[in-house]
Amino acid sequence: MPSVFVQGHPVPSYPPLAPEARRGSVRRITETGEEVLHKPCRDVTEFGPDLAALIDDMFLTMYVADGAGLAANQVGVDLRLFVYDCPDDEGVRHVGYIVNPVLEPLDPAGRRLLDESEGCLSVPGAVMDVPRPDRAVVRGQDKDGNPLVIEGTGYFARCLAHETDHTNGHVYLDRLSKRERKEALRQVADRREDVFARRSANAEALSRALDGAQKTLTPSAPPCSAR
Repeated sequence: MPSVFVQGHPVPSYPPLAPEARRGSVRRITETGEEVLHKPCRDVTEFGPDLAALIDDMFLTMYVADGAGLAANQVGVDLRLFVYDCPDDEGVRHVGYIVNPVLEPLDPAGRRLLDESEGCLSVPGAVMDVPRPDRAVVRGQDKDGNPLVIEGTGYFARCLAHETDHTNGHVYLDRLSKRERKEALRQVADRREDVFARRSANAEALSRALDGAQKTLTPSAPPCSAR
């Protein structure tokens, strides 16, 4: 079994950060209660450099926040799109993005619900058990508009379902009881400050790392002989 899949295809090796992150800028992550998170997103209809730049920014923002996935409305953009860098239960890494995702319905007879812990970058600091199917199939497009199908099991299936929920205007709190939701918001109140401190430290560390990598990749200019 390959150890890394990129856009659903196995690759022999892959860097610690998706290459898109090197081109990206960090964006603010929206939080539960903001309108953009609680309404269905618009379909992407324009494929081009602006969409590619958004994907770049989302990858870098996800890494700064220690996330496994990030939807466009989590950076305030009302479009059906998410990125991910997430392991499955077998330790296989899955990296990519999908535009206009649609989660395929599963046959109830062939699916198994896993009630396991789940967090969300837009609910900073809270972790709650949420039942999700152990398998997910998402259909959509790539940044050029070509058809794309991503399949996942275990934790990666949870990620695909969670992020597709975001594009439909739902956060995982919507799947909790009133008592559980209250507990999640209590966790946010207790932990939010620490979460943002870690994100700030990550942003500085990644900036230094990416700057260093860029200097390594960029040849020095030749000495100037003209005065």
